[in-house]
Amino acid sequence: MEVKDLEAFVVVAEELHFGRAAAKLHMSQPPLSARIRQLEQSLGLRLFERSTRSVALTDAGSRLLVPARKVLSQVASVQNLAESIAAGDQGRVRIAFAGASSQRALPILTRAVRESYPGIELQLESQTYVYTALNKLLEGSLDLAFARLPTPQPELESRVVEVEQILCALPEGHPRANQPNLSLADLHDEDFVSLPSDTGSILQATMFALCITAGFRPRVVQISPDSATALALVAAGAGITITLSSVTPAQSVGIVYRELVDIHPSHMFATLTWRKDDPSPALSAVLEVSRSALPTPDLSGFDLKL
Repeated sequence: MEVKDLEAFVVVAEELHFGRAAAKLHMSQPPLSARIRQLEQSLGLRLFERSTRSVALTDAGSRLLVPARKVLSQVASVQNLAESIAAGDQGRVRIAFAGASSQRALPILTRAVRESYPGIELQLESQTYVYTALNKLLEGSLDLAFARLPTPQPELESRVVEVEQILCALPEGHPRANQPNLSLADLHDEDFVSLPSDTGSILQATMFALCITAGFRPRVVQISPDSATALALVAAGAGITITLSSVTPAQSVGIVYRELVDIHPSHMFATLTWRKDDPSPALSAVLEVSRSALPTPDLSGFDLKL
């Protein structure tokens, strides 16, 4: 039995006329009559009483009509869902993010996607730092990640969504808190708060690289699980840290932020990153929405070859 057999049976049962049913099915009458006979033979039942003047359902035909309609409805639902998935209107996109630096961009993107494509399920994975996220993208366990340049893997593609200035965070009352600009080399004797070294955080790696370039290795006295906690520790007087302008809204009490005048890079670039060969229509739809929800900022004057 094929779906076309059930469709032919239902249309003939509704029309009770082979000629009209054939026209509705866009076929000639003899093949339709043959299809119904084959269906009756496969079922071992007589579905219609035929005469030269009329067609009527048998008792068996009447009993089978309701379940046949249900099957056709279910087939149509499967077809509609498949078409919706293929168009990107349905599906799942797994998005990774980490820390306070995604607090602005992530809600903007998720709201925009849900408004435009309510059938797309967004699966959010928090505390997934950049290096871990890039590895998961490459292995296929993630679809999209909030990351940062550089993205060295040629299999990945990125689009910048935010330019973040690198800042020094100090507790209020710190002797250097009133200096409008700071030299990182002058902070060699300070206690530092750091993100863990094993999480794959580019911010943690950048802090160490900048300090070493300035001639010292930072003396880390506190390890924080995320940027928001790191800033809370700074505000409590545990030490200072290197942070980003996108993170500063997470902590405004008991803390001051200052520019560093002698560092390179002085900015970092937040990106959306994905696999170039990812065939997911749902991912394509999310990326399409992201272009208007999180437009690429003006990058003129910045060195993106970090």
